[in-house]
Amino acid sequence: MAERLGPADAALAAGGLLDVLGVAAVVVDGQGRISLWSPQAQALFGYRGEEALGRAAIDLLVSPDRRQAVLEAFERVMAGEGTWAGAFPARHKDGRTVLVEMRNMRLQAASGTWYALGIVSPRETLQRVERDLALSARMVDQAPIGLAVLDEDLRYELVNPALERINGVPAAEHLGRTPHEVLPHLDVAAIEDRMRRVLATGRPVLEEFTVGHMPHDDRTHAWTSSFYRLEDQAHRVMGLAISVIDVTNSYEQSLTAARARRRLSLIADASIRVGTTLDLPTTARELAEVAVPEVADIAAVDLLDAALPGATGRADDGPARFRAMAIKAAQPTPATRAADPVGEVTRYHPRRLVTQAAVGGRPVLVAHVSAADLPRIARDETAARLLAEAGVHSYLAVPLIARGQVLGALDLKRTRNPDPFDQDDVLLATELAARAAVAIDNARWYQHQRQATLALQRHLLPPQHAPHPPGLAIAHRYQPASATDDTGGDWFDTIPLAGHRTALVVGDVMGSGINAAATMGQLRTTTRALARLTTDPADLLTHLDATTRDLGDAMATCLIALFDPATGLLRIASAGHPPPVLARPGDTPHPVRIDPGPPLGVGGLPFPTRDLTLRPGDDLVLYTDGLVEVRDQDIDRRLQTLADLLAGPRRPLDDTCDLLLAALRRPDTPDDVALLIARVLPVGPDTPDP
Repeated sequence: MAERLGPADAALAAGGLLDVLGVAAVVVDGQGRISLWSPQAQALFGYRGEEALGRAAIDLLVSPDRRQAVLEAFERVMAGEGTWAGAFPARHKDGRTVLVEMRNMRLQAASGTWYALGIVSPRETLQRVERDLALSARMVDQAPIGLAVLDEDLRYELVNPALERINGVPAAEHLGRTPHEVLPHLDVAAIEDRMRRVLATGRPVLEEFTVGHMPHDDRTHAWTSSFYRLEDQAHRVMGLAISVIDVTNSYEQSLTAARARRRLSLIADASIRVGTTLDLPTTARELAEVAVPEVADIAAVDLLDAALPGATGRADDGPARFRAMAIKAAQPTPATRAADPVGEVTRYHPRRLVTQAAVGGRPVLVAHVSAADLPRIARDETAARLLAEAGVHSYLAVPLIARGQVLGALDLKRTRNPDPFDQDDVLLATELAARAAVAIDNARWYQHQRQATLALQRHLLPPQHAPHPPGLAIAHRYQPASATDDTGGDWFDTIPLAGHRTALVVGDVMGSGINAAATMGQLRTTTRALARLTTDPADLLTHLDATTRDLGDAMATCLIALFDPATGLLRIASAGHPPPVLARPGDTPHPVRIDPGPPLGVGGLPFPTRDLTLRPGDDLVLYTDGLVEVRDQDIDRRLQTLADLLAGPRRPLDDTCDLLLAALRRPDTPDDVALLIARVLPVGPDTPDP
């Protein structure tokens, strides 16, 4: 009898693969017209069933330059000369190319008609899943997909050879019969009920996991099955497509390796959940939350005070000083009251096991805790009584070690979990502690590095109150990235030139940290030197591009605008930088249309120049992408928002800078921002206050 497994058994099954891959089923007739089209095909190629059915597949999915090769491959498949398999660049409805992994095979209907059945999955998704399922590579190698098409009465119409092998029944004995008739030894009544629901609702059933026995052996077999309703171009239900994978080998392996796989899953989960920020209390709390309840019922994280930023004591200054950083319990328990108060600095007695783990740098395991062990676990007699009341029966402490330095300890206890800690738990807890310790150490390093980078970058930028260049009023701002992100290499500059002209510069070095800041300083210095040698911003960018390539792997975007107050002429050239925005009194603010060249460091391409004439009162806003680029909004919409903010009454430039940063700058943005606004002043002695 077949047996279905519920959610509690998911860890034992190799299910989920087809759902992850988004496998699409497409059936093409002998003339190349699409006869069957699954919902997954719509998701993959963009065409709804009514758009695809009845059309020639080569017109719908194949670019003109590949048609001949596809026709030849199609003819070979239809002639029975094998299958067509591999990666294929298909055409999406919106015109882009979708790289897919295809398995194309010939199937015969009950009428004797031959069809081509294509099983298709996104190539990128397939590659990702293949990486993620490296431990299950054997399952992937030995699990061919069985495919079939059933009519509305659930009678087989098409069956491929893989399904013959899986069912142990020739294809001819499938045709015209129901699954119950073909496989009487299995309990398929519930499966047929789900098939009928798919036919009635059109909602597919994916990755249905079942186990059962086949008549030819005593081995327990396992399969994953998916069902998709098929419709013609008139939306009439034509039948049901099914796909079946024999996952018996991986099922048997999963039964013997379930515990190891759960532990590996926990390690992977810890890699994602621990160290999401560069905040020490958050990282400690994340470690405790990962450990409970998978490893322990109660987890505490204690750090040596001497290892924390700003600590005043020394590691060898008497008994070890610890700061309790986090405590987590799977359920309410008196043991939480026995823990050291979070946030307080306390001297731990050398006899305490957590102290020995931290000072000695080695795990301490008490598999079976006795009454005599509790005083060495607890901080005092009261805490020991609370631990006894909570039922602590097993204890483990592992050091937090990063780059050879002990930072603290992870303290683990079991109360409700009846199993004692063993050596596998020691290895698992040590791995978790090691990952968290690196995150803690990174936070310490980051604070120092970020402060040094900020100091360097602010030193390299122009002073806040630099004199205004001739004919222009200037306001500028620089804001670093959020407190949990590295400082980038954004900069701005105003460079006085001969003839009262001024070069306005804004740029963004790709990358972050002190290297980006140093590269920014080199480019800013080079720009100031070269600007005095040429009056063409395109030439200046060409020289900067060569300089950037000399710096190695550096890349940057940059925009240079040369302004002549005598004529009002502004010459602009861009190296992959966002366009400036022009706000003119009486007109609607708008981005300046520029044909940008490539970023600095690419080389080999020109930098087109745009000329325009500015008038007194015009504001030119230059900025870096950290002001306008966010993940959840289109860049054009953000640029329009910037332009809208510049509309309305004329404001002082400093107020405009503050307005733009307040409205557009996200507090959690991972990029820094440089902002430079230049206002054209009237020529003559009556110059208004900007």
